Amino acid sequence: MASVFSMIISGDLPGRFVWEDDDVVSFLTINPLTEGHVLVVPRQEVDHWQDVDDNLWDKVNHVARVVGRAVCAAYEAPRVGLVIAGLEVPHLHLHVFPAHTLGDFDFSQAEKDPSAESLDRARDRIRAALREQGHGDHVPA
Repeated sequence: MASVFSMIISGDLPGRFVWEDDDVVSFLTINPLTEGHVLVVPRQEVDHWQDVDDNLWDKVNHVARVVGRAVCAAYEAPRVGLVIAGLEVPHLHLHVFPAHTLGDFDFSQAEKDPSAESLDRARDRIRAALREQGHGDHVPA
């Protein structure tokens, strides 16, 4: 059975994408720790991060860093969090989010029902920052 992330990637479920390439995508999570929280996900279904092919692992991390720079710029955040939790969906994904305090890393405090407007605003801000940083070729239309 396909993971929920594979269904988002294939378009079977909706997603607010900020990055797309042949191997990796990034989209907003529906349970953000802070506004601007995205997931960086390989298209290939791999459950455990330690099982991913080295080249794909490098690519996922590269995209997380590029998207992280855009998140930082879009939110003027002092730090950008990067977390591999891996318990909620059996498909490798990196959480990338604006972080202002250690409390921003508390998954028990994630927003349960963010507004569509806040998610759209976050998507648009991150896409704009990616374009400004020269990555427009990977920003979905």
